[in-house]
This record gives sequence, structure tokens and C-alpha cells, in this order.
Amino acid sequence: MQALLNLSRRIDAFTRWTGKRLAWLILVAVIISAVNAIIRKTFDSSSNSWLELQWVLFSIVFLLCAPWTLLDNEHIRIDIFNSMMPKKARNIVDLVGHAFFLLPLTVVMIVTGIPFFERSYHVNEQSGNAGGLPQWPAKSLIMIAFAFLLVQGVSELIKRIAVMRGMIPDPHESQVKAIEAEVEHLIEAIEKK
Repeated sequence: MQALLNLSRRIDAFTRWTGKRLAWLILVAVIISAVNAIIRKTFDSSSNSWLELQWVLFSIVFLLCAPWTLLDNEHIRIDIFNSMMPKKARNIVDLVGHAFFLLPLTVVMIVTGIPFFERSYHVNEQSGNAGGLPQWPAKSLIMIAFAFLLVQGVSELIKRIAVMRGMIPDPHESQVKAIEAEVEHLIEAIEKK
């Protein structure tokens, strides 16, 4: 199990390193958007390739930073119900969710994403908009992003099993306590009404 935990730490380090760098592409997309808007309003000129580049940059951040979101336990869940469950039940929900939902979904998306990308690449698919960008680089993001998410999902599964065996402390314990305090505050507010 220690070898798997070492692997998990390396995966986490890669995920965090990648996410922190790719998140800066949001700033690049905002700058491109602002410059494009200024040029469009000032010179009555625009370029579809610059508009599409904004979309691709946002897609890169959204898709390739998803594993970082999972690593930091910021993914969508119903926190009120999750925080009301005992620790053991939360661990089981996470274990089952990762093993039977997240990992199979990522495999399906990789398997279906590869031919989706290959068809686009082989015909050198271009944008339907005049002056637009090639489509195959953006389509490659699907298989790459879900491959990264699969790897991070495996890391999360390893850590959850280690937490359940008492081998490591829960890396998200402080988040759960903060959420529990927020839920208690909400319940108190509701009861006062």
C-alpha cells in the first residue's frame, strides 16, 4: 500500500502543478477577449480565429483543471447531505462513487474520445466559421482531460482506501469541519424562523 501512496503523491503533485499553470489561461482568454472587443469597436473589424481561441482556452482550463478540482475536493456534491453523514458513510460514498461512477465514466470518455479526435485529425477538420481554427486540437482535449481525470481518480481511490484503513489522515477533514459548521449555522437560521 505504501507504493500506491507514493504513486498517489506523485499523481497529486503533477495534478496540482498542471492545474496551477493552466489556470492562468483564463487571464490569457480575458486579455484576448478584451483586445478583440476593443479592436471590433474601434476599427469595426473582428476575427473568428480570435473568438474561437477564447473558447479553446476556456475549454483547456475547464477540462484540464478538472483533476485539480477533484484533488482539492472542490467538485460538485450535495454538501448538506454529505456533511450530515457519519465519517464512515462519507468514506463509503466516496469509495463507491469513485470506483463505480467516476472511473468508468472516464474510461468511456477516453475510449469514445479517441476516435472522435482521430476522425477530426485525419480530415484536418476546420472550423465552420470563415477564418476559424482547426477543430482537432480542441477535440483532443476530451481524451487528454479524461485521461488526467482517470489518473487523479485512481489517486483519490488510493487515498480513500488508505484513510479507511487508518493509514493516513483524511486530507479533506478540515473542509468537512468547515462545511459542517456552515450547515449548523444554516440549520440554526432556519429554526429561528
